[in-house]
Amino acid sequence: MSSRNVLVVLYDGVQSLDVTGPVEVFAAVARFPGRRGYAIRTVSPGGAAVRTSSGLTLVPDGDLESARPDEETTLLVPGGRYTGDFEPRITDWLRVYGGHAGRLVSVCTGGLLLAEAGLLDGRRATTHWMVCEQLARDHPAVTVEPDPIYVRDGRVTTSAGVTAGIDLALALVEEDHGRDTALVIARHLVVFLRRPGNQAQFSAQLAAQTARREPLRDVQQWITEHPGEDLGVEALAARAALSPRHFARAFRAETGVTPGRYVERVRVEHARRLLEEGAEGVAQISRACGYGTPEALRRAFVKTLGQSPAEYRRRFGAAPA
Repeated sequence: MSSRNVLVVLYDGVQSLDVTGPVEVFAAVARFPGRRGYAIRTVSPGGAAVRTSSGLTLVPDGDLESARPDEETTLLVPGGRYTGDFEPRITDWLRVYGGHAGRLVSVCTGGLLLAEAGLLDGRRATTHWMVCEQLARDHPAVTVEPDPIYVRDGRVTTSAGVTAGIDLALALVEEDHGRDTALVIARHLVVFLRRPGNQAQFSAQLAAQTARREPLRDVQQWITEHPGEDLGVEALAARAALSPRHFARAFRAETGVTPGRYVERVRVEHARRLLEEGAEGVAQISRACGYGTPEALRRAFVKTLGQSPAEYRRRFGAAPA
């Protein structure tokens, strides 16, 4: 397999982990005997040293203006601290040369730079959850998907916050060098294998807002602690001492999701945890999570994660002692 170039764009205020996480993944390929590693190069406007959002200083290999990505280049644009104004030297350069890269990748809020340069128009994309609404508002030509940790649309891939860049880099290494190589790198970096791209950015509790009223907050907590119980709207409404109609309306108004959607997220998350950490069979996990049958659990996993429980356990389950 031919070697690929990786070109990383640096700028003042860049998030250091958005840079070093993916770079460590790409650099690890060269440690494998017989593998041609990636030629990794960092550039910045004017070739100047940059100060990251955490205060670290990064010295680039060269200047952005003379960089010319091609079909063999993975162009990576990391996220950083934005105040609403974009560095024009970066967005102007991206407009001219970003489309020449074989693969165009953003990490975290780097997706805002791609969008500002018009490179996400007509595409699906994600970014850090805090700026998903901003991305959708400022760039209506972009179809924003706020939940996945990364979204691939043709040659353009956008990822969510910080550590999602590592997941994305591992996916690209798997594409280039095979799954075994990607898994060894993941274990070396002590990231628990590789998360699927459509895995949610948050746990169910973080993804939904916390209800303002105590009865609804208590119901949210009950759902989390009892995923195997009857969690239908009527049963939950009774716990909140509300009519089913009033409960469903109030729950959605205060949490941003329907009761059914919240229950589904909690149950899938609980099942994921059992598959990752335990040795219970799928039938037992199905009952413990309120699905009743393995087929119901399988349908929920395919819908939410794009893979069956068996495949999920194979990828992410604890290795035998």
